[in-house]
Amino acid sequence: MATNNQQSYRSLEEIRQRKNELRIQLDRDSQKINKLWSGVFVKRDEATKGEFIANVISNGALAIDAFLMMRKLHKSYNTFSGFFKRKKG
Repeated sequence: MATNNQQSYRSLEEIRQRKNELRIQLDRDSQKINKLWSGVFVKRDEATKGEFIANVISNGALAIDAFLMMRKLHKSYNTFSGFFKRKKG
């Protein structure tokens, strides 16, 4: 996040002032990051039985879809890695 702002300072007081401004900005940014970081690991409430069943069905459908896609790729290219190779000519 470094910027190439070339500033010329005329005194040590200007340097101290800029240093304090940067420290305040860093503290503010650090507080924002800490708030966002703590929000990432919020404990979720227990799911009801209906939500649990909906999640199981959704995950099952996703697994079946992934299996069918891989089967189709294998059938078309005879290998999974063949899908990622360039065709010559």
